[in-house]
Amino acid sequence: MCTRVKICCIALRAEARAAVAAGADALGLVGAMPSGPGVIDLETAREIAGATPPPAARWLLTSATEAEAIARDVATAGVDTVQIVPHIAPAEHARLAALLPAAVRRVQVVHVEGPEALDLIDVYAPHADAFLLDSGRPSLPTPEYGGTGRTHDWSVSAEFVRRAPKPVFLAGGLHAGNIADAIATVGPYGVDLCSGVRTDGALDAVRLRDFFTAVREISA
Repeated sequence: MCTRVKICCIALRAEARAAVAAGADALGLVGAMPSGPGVIDLETAREIAGATPPPAARWLLTSATEAEAIARDVATAGVDTVQIVPHIAPAEHARLAALLPAAVRRVQVVHVEGPEALDLIDVYAPHADAFLLDSGRPSLPTPEYGGTGRTHDWSVSAEFVRRAPKPVFLAGGLHAGNIADAIATVGPYGVDLCSGVRTDGALDAVRLRDFFTAVREISA
């Protein structure tokens, strides 16, 4: 099975079209964040999501920590998946499940700062539909929730994939030059990237092509 690919930080309808044409299975639309690239307002996210037909999934990245705020933003953006970037309270996940339509998938980000990330499998597995492993540092005074361009310890991520009962996406510093090693080492269900297919912040057609070529080769 070919590794799924999510292209994040989509800010324009033209970027969405280019990513889907290249083979993206999902598009990441970045809502309000304390730091990081690609932030767009919810109205722009709704416009891009509405112009992107299935089967490409439309993900809203949220830094909100309360269920009501998350559900409200999902409804405004008109997406089918929400990527929750803080380590929110499990009780908020349970509330969110009751507030969202059943068809909206919930993806919990786990920031891999060390082996303690493995402890979050049991915390979130009863609530999330999937995990996404990233290289953020949520404990900083200005939290980093993604878009860092950094890799993390893939041995921890590989163990996370082995233990997790839900699909796991890998993010953090991925690009055409390291994606084969990342997939071979971690074995994720899918991968997610932003800066690795961009030049000066803009989606780069050559980098996009090279990335998908590398993913297809290693997946085959």
